[in-house]
Formats: sequence, structure tokens, C-alpha cells
Amino acid sequence: MRIAVLGSGSGTNFAAIARAVASGQLCNVDIALVVSDVEHAGILNHARAFGCPCAHIPASNFKTKLEGPPEQAYIDALRAARADYVVLAGFMRMIKRAMLSAFPQRIINIHPSLLPAFPGIHSWEQALSYGVKITGCTVHFVDDGMDSGPIIAQAAVPVLDNDTPASLHARIQEQEHLLYPRVLQWLADGRVRIQGRRVTIANI
Repeated sequence: MRIAVLGSGSGTNFAAIARAVASGQLCNVDIALVVSDVEHAGILNHARAFGCPCAHIPASNFKTKLEGPPEQAYIDALRAARADYVVLAGFMRMIKRAMLSAFPQRIINIHPSLLPAFPGIHSWEQALSYGVKITGCTVHFVDDGMDSGPIIAQAAVPVLDNDTPASLHARIQEQEHLLYPRVLQWLADGRVRIQGRRVTIANI
């Protein structure tokens, strides 16, 4: 299974995926391309360190959108890389209909909350402010909403009485780095089934 990873930031989830591939923990998965909309993003440094093909492709002038000619540039690059799945790892732009149509039910994302709770940015801060006792992370298919696609898997993280935003975020990231490679292995093994909003994992 060939994956293309899109990210805008430090790239810790990508690094976890790349380590899992390099160690053999994640089998039958090739990282075909890593793309960032930020020229000097950490994810590109990680990609170079792991010897993965990577590119900076500028996006639109809008901070949260990917549409028009920049969107087509992404689609062209992903198709040229023969990506089976598009894996979002801290990509801070909304995926629009053209890319969703180009890769139907083949774009996945990881989000630092137990969706549908706390979509959007800084979800760990939202969780602390709301006072929940359990939060976590979610891997889901991407649709045209804000973190609203069908849920594939989740991992729970307790919120401790002495948590700060930084400490809670760090523990959520620990679970993200375990969950994302696991879901990619399910996809590579052909175990993920989707019907409407319901996603099941087949035992093969």
C-alpha cells in the first residue's frame, strides 16, 4: 500500500509512521511522498532523515483552505506518486471536494480528541476547559466537514487533575503515535470496511 503524507508542522505523527515502517512493525506500506504547505516544516526534515520523497507545495493565500490551482497541484503530485491513501498528519488545511473526489474514501486524518467532541484546533485545550475526565485521539476518514468523517478507531487518555495543556497534549500524542500505524496496518491488510458512517474492522 502506497501512502502520501500531508503535514504542516513538526511531523511527529509522520515520524512515528516512518519508524514503524523502518522497523518492520508496519508491513506492506511504502511512503510514496511527503508534502507540506509550509516550506520549512519539521515534517519535511523528518522525511529527508528517513529518505522519503518529499516536496513543499504552496497552498492558497487562505490559511485554512486548499482549493483552486493549488489543490490541483496537490492532486497531481499525489497521483504521480501513485498514492493509494492520503494520510493527513497535522495538515492544517480543509480538504475540499476536488481532492475528496480524486481519492474517495482514501483520505484519513488523526485528531487529538475523542470525536465528535472538540473538533477544530487545540482540542486538548478545549477538553481541559470543558472539564472532561477522559479525552484521547481519533483516526477517521475525511469528508467535507470539520473533523466530521466516519470514525475508524479511537484511543482514550485520562485527564489528570494536575494536567496542563502541554502535559495533556503530550500524552495524547503518545497514543496517536501508536494508533495511526495500527490503523494503517489494518488498511494495508484490507480489514477496514465502510458503509455509510459505520466503519468495521474485519478479522482476517
